[in-house]
Amino acid sequence: MADFSFSKSNLPKQLIINNEYVDSRNTKKLTVHNPKNGELVADDVPLAGEQDVDAAVAAAEKAFPAWKATPPSKRREMLNKFADLMEKYGKELGELTRITLGAPWGSFGAFEISWTDKFGGEAYPQEDGFIKIVRNEPLGVTAGIVPWNAPIGNVGLKAGPALATGNCFILKPSEKTPFAALALLPLIKEAGFPPGVFQVLSGDGSTGALLAAHMRVRKVSFTGSIPTGKKIQEMAAKSNLKRVTLELGGKSPALVFDDCNLDNAVTWCVNAITGHTGQVCFAASRVYVQEGIYDKFIEKYKTMFAERTKAVGDPDEEATVLGPLVDDMQFDRVSGFIQRAGEQNAGTKLIGGGRIGSKGYFIEPTIFTDVKIDSEIHTQEIFGPVSVVRTFKTEEEVMKARLPYPVSNDQY
Repeated sequence: MADFSFSKSNLPKQLIINNEYVDSRNTKKLTVHNPKNGELVADDVPLAGEQDVDAAVAAAEKAFPAWKATPPSKRREMLNKFADLMEKYGKELGELTRITLGAPWGSFGAFEISWTDKFGGEAYPQEDGFIKIVRNEPLGVTAGIVPWNAPIGNVGLKAGPALATGNCFILKPSEKTPFAALALLPLIKEAGFPPGVFQVLSGDGSTGALLAAHMRVRKVSFTGSIPTGKKIQEMAAKSNLKRVTLELGGKSPALVFDDCNLDNAVTWCVNAITGHTGQVCFAASRVYVQEGIYDKFIEKYKTMFAERTKAVGDPDEEATVLGPLVDDMQFDRVSGFIQRAGEQNAGTKLIGGGRIGSKGYFIEPTIFTDVKIDSEIHTQEIFGPVSVVRTFKTEEEVMKARLPYPVSNDQY
């Protein structure tokens, strides 16, 4: 049985290297706060430095030959057991995440791992007398840099494929939400992963940069902002030309047509921007409504926003629907967008925009209508519960709109 004893009163504060908890060799530490009240959670979270990264990479390199040779069926057994353990301790991992993220209970999801033994290659006809076979081989040491808004789900998204295909994996959680990742060692060991195969290094952007630029890391997968993604791609190219997978931000649109089920459309447009307090890359942060139903839509949309504002509350309560923004930096960012929109006459603020309460980082869900097409709130990702609404006449018109994030790239 996994000896899982971590909780918000017993936080994990060591790195996971070679299946052991170890102290960071870096003297610098991370500080995190509770977003529901701004109170200090910890100021001694390890920030992995160069020596820590080198130690983890060395352990992964040592483990790689045996892990690569492990039969896919064995890897599948370990991954499925790990997934079961993640589910078993989901409440505890959610608590460790929520203490610095502020996401309500319903924001946490699950993941599934399979297909470890179905990663096939290719074979070609022997027309010239030669047998031609293409095999897919694991790369070796890989790394995943995950975002603060989905720290649990991204373990499956990044560690799962890497480990399933025979790679060793180093997880770097966000400096805003490090605790769930740092609590994984009992589950890693219980699942049967050998030393060096699955490791965790907490840290900030400097730790991520060390991984992206490391000459012996063969691939890095990153989820986060576009500017950071560009830097990671540049560091990867300037080091060992390692492979890079990027899943970056956007400005996701929702298109609402005259013939829609209006109540259903309103409900999901509201859910898609207020879920996780709008702090997701697929939030419906710009809504295009066909002219024929605009008035009815906006009336219902505003009403549901007002109802959703009443549901803002303590993320530790299971009945809470909408929690705070993750920290003071994110609160200032979202508030800045709202303030500048007013100063620049970017649109009409229909509802919301203010701070809720005097503690924590709660903000009212906000709607802007009649927004200018080239305004900041229409073209930039806000990453908060702020929606901009415009009308359109025809599908052709809205699909061809010249925008930094074209509607054709991502729609609901």
